[in-house]
Amino acid sequence: MAEESPPSSAIFYPPGGLLIWSLVLMELFTFGIAIITFLVSGRHEPALFHESRQHLNPLYAATNTVFLLVSGYFMANAVERFRRGTDARRPIYLAMTGGGLFLILKTVEYREKIQAGLVLGHDTFFTYYWLLTGFHLTHVLVGLVILAFLAWRLRPSSRPPEAEDFEAGAVFWHMCDLIWLFLFPVFYLLS
Repeated sequence: MAEESPPSSAIFYPPGGLLIWSLVLMELFTFGIAIITFLVSGRHEPALFHESRQHLNPLYAATNTVFLLVSGYFMANAVERFRRGTDARRPIYLAMTGGGLFLILKTVEYREKIQAGLVLGHDTFFTYYWLLTGFHLTHVLVGLVILAFLAWRLRPSSRPPEAEDFEAGAVFWHMCDLIWLFLFPVFYLLS
């Protein structure tokens, strides 16, 4: 018996749909332009950027990277379970826990910066720091709301989400991971 091939439309249709991937590309473009602008500004003020970077805590950032990567792993596991038709709530809750831990540690870091007077407008470096990490933090918050909604829809008494909606939520969450993987080295590791 010959194996049926998928319809041609399925071959070119990404997981989660075209709309979420359009959003991801726009967000990556926006963050990319901002990061390039940050790097160019750093070339014009190398001493300021070097000294400002000394006020950041790379251990916090590395820990937050682990939180997001582990969270992304659990979200990928949730997608796999969802596709198999098994309960995907536990891995979503674990993904949300990673996102929540990221938020808590980022809040601690922000509080320390505010107490030290390193606020938005303090200097060029910290203006970029607050704008880019704050914009990313907003994405993480939105991602957590999306994951909470998906988990709520997976309750036994609820109608489960459509596969495209579930995958779109996962794509958005992975976008948050990816953006952080660009921000982490640019702010915390470059000198």
